[in-house]
Amino acid sequence: MSEESDMEKAIKETSILEEYNINWTQKLGAGISGPVRVCVKKSTQERFALKILFDRPKARNEVRLHMMCATHPNIVQIIEVFANSVQFPHESSPRARLLIVMEMMEGGELFHRISQHRHFTEKQASQVTKQATLALQHCHLLNIAHRDLKPENLLFKDNSLDAPVKLCDFGFAKIDQGDLMTPQFTPYYVAPQSCDLWSLGVIIYVMLCGYPPFYSKHHSRTIPKDMRRKIMTGSFEFPEEEWSQISEMAKDVVRKLLKVKPEERLTIEGVLDHPWLNSTEALDNVLPSAQLMMDKAVVAGIQQAHAEQLANMRIQDLKVSLKPLHSVNNPILRKRKLLGTKPKDGVYIHDRENGAEDSNVALEKLRDVIAQCILPQAGKGENEDEKLNEVMQEAWKYNRECKLLRDTLQSFSWNGRGFTDKVDRLKLAEIVKQVIEEQTMSHESQ
Repeated sequence: MSEESDMEKAIKETSILEEYNINWTQKLGAGISGPVRVCVKKSTQERFALKILFDRPKARNEVRLHMMCATHPNIVQIIEVFANSVQFPHESSPRARLLIVMEMMEGGELFHRISQHRHFTEKQASQVTKQATLALQHCHLLNIAHRDLKPENLLFKDNSLDAPVKLCDFGFAKIDQGDLMTPQFTPYYVAPQSCDLWSLGVIIYVMLCGYPPFYSKHHSRTIPKDMRRKIMTGSFEFPEEEWSQISEMAKDVVRKLLKVKPEERLTIEGVLDHPWLNSTEALDNVLPSAQLMMDKAVVAGIQQAHAEQLANMRIQDLKVSLKPLHSVNNPILRKRKLLGTKPKDGVYIHDRENGAEDSNVALEKLRDVIAQCILPQAGKGENEDEKLNEVMQEAWKYNRECKLLRDTLQSFSWNGRGFTDKVDRLKLAEIVKQVIEEQTMSHESQ
């Protein structure tokens, strides 16, 4: 790919410290890959945001997709990228990392901005929506689905009233090859671009009223059954107390984005053409959301619920992109099946013929871990933690050579038989999915 080779050429291997001073203590925010820090260009004293990733194929892919999209005025710009070895205080030796210098977004995250402006109006919500939609349209025209559209990833350039809104964090972005559609039409089984539109609908709803369209009275670390049912059936309302002063146009765009069936959902062009985004009416009614978002616990709850919805959508992609072992049309596997070759002592013998089978089994074991994280299932006499330890042991047995998995397990306090500390299952599922994607890319390139 020419974009890939261009990106590789653009990555500097000189030390970032020759050109920038890094403030290691000031953190702007934290994603799944770690905190974003502040750095200052020595020659101009200009402030930039610095994101640091382990230098792996997935991280380079993130940089490539972000660079492809970053020409748009509503997408955070990448200034330059360094490939350096960095040693943090808790590490015994330096490790290869990518240091991504991006434009500074002084105005902060969307919900924080709303809480700061006590008089956040429907017109302002419409303008934010338009800019976020233009950013998404640009990505989609490049066949790139962002897949992590959430309020934390919509940032304001500065603190002025008309500051532009920009989309950031391409850690879960994916090029859609056109084969990711599935026959089950629920929010968990949709083309990636359609997930972006679903997320946009949720964000608009929250911007307008201050709480999410699908919420549960029983919050837990995985999406509860009643919340899952509401999402899968598209069950939401416009409660009179908060929505009585909000325009019908706004309600209409939300209704059309939160359709369960993707083919009924408003397209990106449909959003941009919608009267709510192009209205000449004042729409200067002050929204109730600003008052609710002053409560940080409320905002944190909204963000967690939305992050869980997104994680479930992304994880379900695996069921489309990976074939189960029994359906793989591989002559070696057919021959072995006919000969009745069996594994020895429960461990597959590693030889050249068995390579394809091993890799499929290894991926299936990783998918079992994700399933246990998202939809915990335990047998009689077992608890969920014991079951997670069991499926993780199996996955580790077949994926010992994977450095990303080894690093992940170390960070989650894995002792070879189980986790010694409480596990953030959602985060573990996200990283195991990254392991699967990296392993899949590695197998395809061999």
